[in-house]
Amino acid sequence: MDLQKLMSRHLTRYFDGSKTIPEETLEQLLSFLRSTPSSVNIQPNHFYVLSTEEGKRKLADNLGERFQDNAEKVMNASHVVILTTRTDVPDDHLDAIFAKERADGRFAKEATHDLWESMTRDFLNIRESTYDDLDHWMEKQTYMALGMTMMAAAELGIDATPLEGFDRATVDKAFGLEDTGYTTTVLLALGYPDPAKAYATPISRFDRDKLFTFM
Repeated sequence: MDLQKLMSRHLTRYFDGSKTIPEETLEQLLSFLRSTPSSVNIQPNHFYVLSTEEGKRKLADNLGERFQDNAEKVMNASHVVILTTRTDVPDDHLDAIFAKERADGRFAKEATHDLWESMTRDFLNIRESTYDDLDHWMEKQTYMALGMTMMAAAELGIDATPLEGFDRATVDKAFGLEDTGYTTTVLLALGYPDPAKAYATPISRFDRDKLFTFM
């Protein structure tokens, strides 16, 4: 990965609508997204991958009145991923995680499985009853997956732009999320930039001495 190249580029604001991510490349990226870590392996996400004109139009038409500037990005991107996050952790979700971990042989000893399950339940109880931030904590896991997937996209030669400009209520309603236990957290537009509209100005960031404290 060419870090210097990444550090000197802007996020893509204008995609070339005539270019599509090859299926094999997309599958690599989605496999990576599936593999991204989450705290206590909570896996709080469901991902909607939009590639058709119909799917992207449904999203573009339901971004909300104040966020129509993002409609062009959605329509011209090769693919858009809607990253949704659980609003809570019901027992059946935890049971499914633990069953999958056992089936995959995550821990060699049964006693280790039992200890892990007990520790996980205790940790989630602390997040919910002590810190009262379970939903916010799960959204943090979503953003970790987002950031890692953006880096993976760059490695595959794909431009990836996160979009937070949308009305959560209208997107959730359009995609039938209201009764699923999930809600839209962030969008990820994927594709190739329109070279005629690429930013040529320098990246602007605070100087190193303002950002880092060494101890």
